[in-house]
Amino acid sequence: MRDVIEAALEAARTAGVSYADARVVVALTEEIAVGYGVVEAIESRASFGLGVRVVADGAWGFAATREVSEATAAETARQAVAIARASARVAGIPVALSELEPVVGTWSGGCEIDPFTVALEDKLAVALSADEAMRAVEGVALTKAHIGANRYRKWLGLLDGSFVEQSWTESGAGIAAYAIGEGEVLTRSYPNSHGGGWRQAGWAYVTGLDLVGNATRVAEEAVALMSAAPCPSTTTDLIIGGSQVGLQVHESIGHPLELDRVLGDEAAFAGTSWVALGDLDELRYGSEHVNVTADATIPESLGSFGYDDEGVPAQRDFLIREGLLTGFLSSRESATAIGRTSNGAMRADGWNRIPLIRMTTVSLEPGTWTFDDLIADTDDGLYIETNNSWSIDDKRLNFQFGCEIGWEIKGGKLGRMIRRPNYTGITPQFWNSCDAVCSADHWEVWGLANCGKGEPMQVAHVAHGAAPTRFRGVQVGVGR
Repeated sequence: MRDVIEAALEAARTAGVSYADARVVVALTEEIAVGYGVVEAIESRASFGLGVRVVADGAWGFAATREVSEATAAETARQAVAIARASARVAGIPVALSELEPVVGTWSGGCEIDPFTVALEDKLAVALSADEAMRAVEGVALTKAHIGANRYRKWLGLLDGSFVEQSWTESGAGIAAYAIGEGEVLTRSYPNSHGGGWRQAGWAYVTGLDLVGNATRVAEEAVALMSAAPCPSTTTDLIIGGSQVGLQVHESIGHPLELDRVLGDEAAFAGTSWVALGDLDELRYGSEHVNVTADATIPESLGSFGYDDEGVPAQRDFLIREGLLTGFLSSRESATAIGRTSNGAMRADGWNRIPLIRMTTVSLEPGTWTFDDLIADTDDGLYIETNNSWSIDDKRLNFQFGCEIGWEIKGGKLGRMIRRPNYTGITPQFWNSCDAVCSADHWEVWGLANCGKGEPMQVAHVAHGAAPTRFRGVQVGVGR
């Protein structure tokens, strides 16, 4: 692959570009799905190709090919240059990139047991056994189980002599039980909803989830929700479980702090941002308990890597420190707008896509509370967990989230179960109402394998570290 990449870079150099990178990506994916005792899908896909990105006459150009050879690499580079020069005729401000020291290196993620070496029959046995255990619970109307895996290998070369090679494996799995009746479809999922749990790891992660051992509980909770009390419509103190806090971080902190959104360069599909450039080091985004990092170095996180798709080494950077906005997710180009260098957030979801600013592992850092103490310290409120729905405006300012399940808190104790809990808020007001975050003992990194952005849409694999967190005076039971 080095010869292919060097052929592309040499063709770009000969054409007189000011910048060029060439990226070869090999991807293998597998997904199995089971529904109510039936194998619904077994899918396997492979992808292999080359993408070349250049700056010529102050404008970007990009071209890609699935025919990977030195000859096609050179031709693809020349096509990228032609696109850049055509774009330059109508472009605005010439492209400027922040400085980057040339890098040469390799990186690989951990994987004790390659999931692609595990027999399909063994994977199906786990999924079918979990499905069977859920179906054994009276009142369950529908069940789902899935197991998936991804393997990637990537080579990246830059005109400055940088060359990096990376490889990693991802594994994921999840189950869900549904109870249906009286106009309601009520769900309980494990270990998370919307794709289950994902980690940069091997088959041991899937077996460690113990889908079969959790299946009965999940199904029983789905059935119990049918007779649970509806979420009250009121303003109350709210303790949110870790996976939902992770999604809250994703939607109301991660996306609005992508610097391309702030600059107005990304407005399609999922909107812009309510945050402005001048807010850096000035905006009180949340309370003093809100510390948010972007960290691509956390072992086994779905948002970790060695180098981004511009060759910037993985790093840990504070976005919010004690409630104050201190950073953005940036690229080499966008970072120049704030007088900084890139913090390594540029990634593409394949060889035929141009890199975009994407989240890494964007986390609410742990606090000091135990979960039991946090419940005991809450006189009147709700505890809710596991996302069921979300809605947020294009600027990531006004939001409403629904969860699968909740419990009342009365006198510092968990009480009766609540069905369809939901809450709403305005981003800065909500994060400023945060007054307690549970400790590292309760903190977990939640993988998210379906973050969409861009047009044509790209799907990024990101992650969020979070623990149960309390917010004061939150409006719940919206629409009741």
